[in-house]
Amino acid sequence: MTEPFSARLRPASVVSFLLHGVFAAALSVAVLLPARAEAADRDQIKAFLEVTGFDVALDSIAQSAGDAPMILGADAGDFGLEWERLTAEVFDTDQMRATALDILEETLSTEALFFAAEFYASDLGQRLVAVENASHMATDGEDTRAAGERIVSSLIEEDDPRVALYQDMNLAIGGTETALRAVQEIQFRFLMAASAAGVIDMQIDAEGLRALMKAQEDEMRREMAASSLAHSAYLYRDFTTEEVATYVEALEHPLMQEVYELLNAIQYEIQANRFEELAHRMRDLQPVQEL
Repeated sequence: MTEPFSARLRPASVVSFLLHGVFAAALSVAVLLPARAEAADRDQIKAFLEVTGFDVALDSIAQSAGDAPMILGADAGDFGLEWERLTAEVFDTDQMRATALDILEETLSTEALFFAAEFYASDLGQRLVAVENASHMATDGEDTRAAGERIVSSLIEEDDPRVALYQDMNLAIGGTETALRAVQEIQFRFLMAASAAGVIDMQIDAEGLRALMKAQEDEMRREMAASSLAHSAYLYRDFTTEEVATYVEALEHPLMQEVYELLNAIQYEIQANRFEELAHRMRDLQPVQEL
């Protein structure tokens, strides 16, 4: 199943990595973080994941498996039903949730947990979680992007303060720059694993792959910033300016920053780990036609 590696990575397609969860900001810290004082217990964390919607965000990681063949220049349909079986095994939602619980049990402080849980348990918080959860499982990405872009254009024409608020929101949950690093790391680990497994014949080494990604940074950065703004404009279109401002203020609080730092790191470490495992397992698949 070896196929020459395309020298052109696909920034637009990989942006979908960022739109599968409310905590989709960046792999901003290593997942092996030092234990914090007064760590929350497992039952508290389970309730926390549900009230914040992070449990659904974790489950939605499985949807990003559909992007894997595209990154390699193939299509999931090339592997037939075997692809569905493999991705269901690799992206097991129970396993991913258990991993998140294990890490949070060692790292998330009760103070940060209660701060975030209190906000998301409020009326505004639950309305936010409802729309965010729905967006995790949405499959109409291109239509949503187009609708979001139309909203952004209208907001800019009206000099609406929500444009700046959406940009502040993106920055509060990590920002485009750290999001870019996260996506690059996921791509890099997946491609290197696929090369090692013989799934692709990559004509450049690790250093060359890093250089290629560096050369494409500007395009990817612009695409990610535009996607983030359009996504926020569409997702929060039914919220008032005051409600969006309240959300941004909560996101910027130091305790919420602690929560997002952990959740982002966990989400993207799990995603990168699962993509590596997927690459190793793909060598056992037989395509239904030549790629």
